[in-house]
Order: sequence, then structure tokens, then C-alpha cells
Amino acid sequence: MIDLPESPAAFVDATLEQVKPLYEDLAARPLEDDESIERWLAEWSRLDSLLQEAATRASIAYTTDTADPQKEARHLAFRNLLPQVQPLRVELQKKLIATGFARPDLATTIRRMANEIELFRDESVALVQEEGRLAAAYQKRTASMKVNWEGEEKTIPQMRPYLYSQDREIRERAFRLSTGQYIEARDELADIYDRQFELRSQIAKNAGFETFRDYAHRQKNRFDYSVEDCMRFHEAVESAVSPALSRARERRRREMGLDTLRPWDLTPDPEGKPPLTGYGDQRELVDKAQRVFDAIDPTVAGYWDVMNESAMLDLVSRPGKAPGGYCTSLPFSKMPFIFVNGAGIAEDVRVVLHEAGHGFHSLRADALPLIWQRFPGSEMAEVASMSMELLSLPHMDSFFSPEESRRWLRDQMEHILRLLGHICAVDAQQHWTFTHEEGADRTARDANWLLLRERFDPGVDWSGLRQERVAGYYSQLHFFQVPFYYIEYGIAQLGALQVWRNALGDPKGALEAYLQALALGGTAPLPELFGAAGARLIFDAEGMQELVDLMEQQITAG
Repeated sequence: MIDLPESPAAFVDATLEQVKPLYEDLAARPLEDDESIERWLAEWSRLDSLLQEAATRASIAYTTDTADPQKEARHLAFRNLLPQVQPLRVELQKKLIATGFARPDLATTIRRMANEIELFRDESVALVQEEGRLAAAYQKRTASMKVNWEGEEKTIPQMRPYLYSQDREIRERAFRLSTGQYIEARDELADIYDRQFELRSQIAKNAGFETFRDYAHRQKNRFDYSVEDCMRFHEAVESAVSPALSRARERRRREMGLDTLRPWDLTPDPEGKPPLTGYGDQRELVDKAQRVFDAIDPTVAGYWDVMNESAMLDLVSRPGKAPGGYCTSLPFSKMPFIFVNGAGIAEDVRVVLHEAGHGFHSLRADALPLIWQRFPGSEMAEVASMSMELLSLPHMDSFFSPEESRRWLRDQMEHILRLLGHICAVDAQQHWTFTHEEGADRTARDANWLLLRERFDPGVDWSGLRQERVAGYYSQLHFFQVPFYYIEYGIAQLGALQVWRNALGDPKGALEAYLQALALGGTAPLPELFGAAGARLIFDAEGMQELVDLMEQQITAG
């Protein structure tokens, strides 16, 4: 028996030669009864936690400073190592399943393991490594994008405040400069995606799937809804959500006194008021968020304080920092880390509340003993984050005045309407790409993206802006880094709206149900997790319409 390291630091420069004996030692151990299996599972979970945390820390170090070559090398080393470890993990999964061991709180875990065994192919390991290298190349290229704004160099996230200006010329100039970076990089980014398309298609073929779309659906453990349900979701949004979004944009157009809404007209206050900001620097952002969580519940307030005191918050944009935002978990330390590109605008507040919800979920589920029990799947994970955005609405007075809080609520409702359409466009684009021969062609992909934006993004005049609209495709990091991870946001948004609806009538009961659901981690199937939170899965227009009506009432009230 080989003793495991005491800390993830032992794996900071891990190699296959270092970790392989540890997995092989577990594979060689006899599993004679339930007691020995329980001990073995705990040891395996500890090993996975140590290695995964080392990889996660390398990823955090790189995304917070993509310009550092040593951090990049360590991140890429783990992107190369983890696919090589997967065959070793699959052997342990086979060993466990062969015992017939069963426990109610591990049923979902064992089902996922059986799915991984079925999908794994040795010949795909090198393909996954190369696909990961390309994802990192996309990240590095987009993180390097900068513009010259009145003699000062700025990152793309740092340009966002100018989109809230009441000066339309400033907004347009900021919009064109920012999208111009993606227009300039289009061929380079398309080269990356072309190669990823080939790799992903071959990975699917190796596993016996006709398309990467069908492979990805299975690979993401979507046991409780189908590809056809995704298509129904798209149609339901078009039927129930798009008309409400059209009405919201028509109100905006009238309030702004414009003939047509251009894409740079979607962010400023339509009544000509100064943009909401809500905070100055990271410290103020953290402190004001703390007051919001204090007002919601002592439990979530304590979680936020722990993350702050543990230096697990990186919330402001700077040169070299990767774009986007995320919350990731350090499974050995049992601590979440939140990454946000704050630029001094109110939108940052929404992102912080969102990622805080992920962090609370992580801390609730970390009480579960085994690493595989903790992650519920992306759908429920996003319910945690999106619900926190909505549960915070009555408590935004730490950021805003009463009048500003009213603006914030309206912005949040309109944001959700926009988001649901955008989710469908992103998801439908990937369905089309991997189920049509033309999906291999970058020009055809660009053209299909434009068709989908027309379908799901009503009420905006994009005339003369074809390249700028195509740029939105290349700025969507999910296409490059986490393919087919997007419909989860839509499913989760409807779950979060139900949690919020419940909270309007019973704030305490809704919060208790929410926190209880988060504590389940991944120990129950998706419909049961939603049910525990007081919600259900919705793919139909009728179910969506009830929630859309509630949002429109909030927009027009007062």
C-alpha cells in the first residue's frame, strides 16, 4: 500500500510517472466486503481530490495571469496529464461496478461512472489532450486583446463601462472598438475551432456516435432530458419569451426616443439617468455583497465571509487576466474560488452574486464525504447561482438607493429575457454545427449564427454590422472551451425563477428549500434536486409563460 501525499502541493508539477503508481495501487487492492469498499472509496476520493485541486490551482494561476509563461506551462501540463489519468480512473470505476456495491447516496455517482466507462476510448486520449491545448490557445489569444481608448490601453472587459454612457457616440465607438478585436482575430480563432471540430467529431466517432452532438449529450450525463427536449426548449422560448423581449425593447426604444435600437443602445438607462455602478474597488464590492448576504441569511453570510477571509475572491479586471467569470472548487481544501472581471459597473454586481451562489453550493455540498457526490451536474449548479441573483433582489439597498434598486430589478428581468434567447442561439448553433455537413466550414457557421441571432434576438437593428454580429460568435468562449455547455443555463434559469417565485410568497421557506437542495450535491437525480428546491424541469411554452408573465409584471409595476 502506497501512502498518499498530505497536500496538493505534492502534485504541483505532477507527471504520469508520479501518479500512475498511486492509481495502480488502488486497482490492485482486494475488495472483499462493504467495509473494505468504503475504505477504498475514501482513499480513491482523497487521491482524486489531491490531483484535481493541484490542477485547479494551476488553472486559477493561469487565468489570473495568462502572461506568465511558467503559469501557462503548468496549466498546459495538467491539460495534458488529466486525459492520461482517465484510463486509470476508468479501471477503478470498472473495479467498483464489478463488486455490485450499491448505496442510495451513490446511485447517481455509479450511474455516471458506468457512463464514463462506456464512452471512454484509449485512442481518444491524445485527441482530448490536443483539444484542451487549443482551448487554452483561445483563452490566451482573447486575454491578450486590448484597445486604445483616448490614449490609454484597456482590456475588453475594461471597455464595458463606456457602453452605459448616455452619449450615444461614445457607446458606439466603444462597441466597435471592442468587437473589432474579434473581427481582427476571426481567422485565427476560426483556425482553432476548425481543428477542434475535427477532434471532437473523431472523439465521437471513436465512441460509436454518429455526431459529436449526441456524444456530448451523453458525456454530460444528461440522463433526465433528451436532445429533442432541447429542441422543444428552443421552440418554447421563441413562443413564450421572444414576444416579451420584443415588448421590452420596444419600450426601451420609445423611452430613448430612437427610430431604431442599435446594439449599443441596449445597456444605458433608457430614461437618460446615469449608469448604476454600485461600488468602487474590490474591497467595497466585497463589503457590500457581505451586507446583502447578511440580510438574506446568516448561513450564506458566513460562507461569503469565509471565502473573503481565505483570499478566494479575485473580482477586478486587469491586463493579462483571462476573460469571463467563474467559480471553481478546490476539492481537497473544500473551498471555492471566485474569478470575475469587474470593471466598475453594476453588471459586475450581478456576476458576483451569481458566482457567490456557486460558491455557497460548493460549501454546502463539501460536507459530503466523497468527491464524486458533490457535483450535481451543471443544470442544478446553475440553479444555485441564478437563484442567488434573484433572492438578493429585496436586499440591494447596500449597493443602490431605493430608486436605483427599482431600476436594478427591471434590468434583472430584462436581462433574463435576453439571456434565454441568447442561450437558445448558442445551443442551437452547436446542434446545427455538428449535425450538418456545412458545420465544418467557418463561413457556413458564421452564416448560421446570423440566422439564429435573427431568430432569438428581436427588436435590434444590426444593419451594416454583419461582421460585428459575427464577432459575437467568436467572443462566446463556451464554443471553444466547454462545447455544448449552455442549455444548462436555460434549464437552470427557469428553475431559479421558480425558487424566486416561491420566495415572493414565503421567503424563509423558499430559502430553506434552496439550501437543503444545495446540500444534496449530486446524490439524487436532476428532477429530484429541482423538486427539493421547489421547482420542476420546464421545456414547454406553457410552463415558461407563467414565469414570463411574472417577470413582465415586475418590469411594469410601479
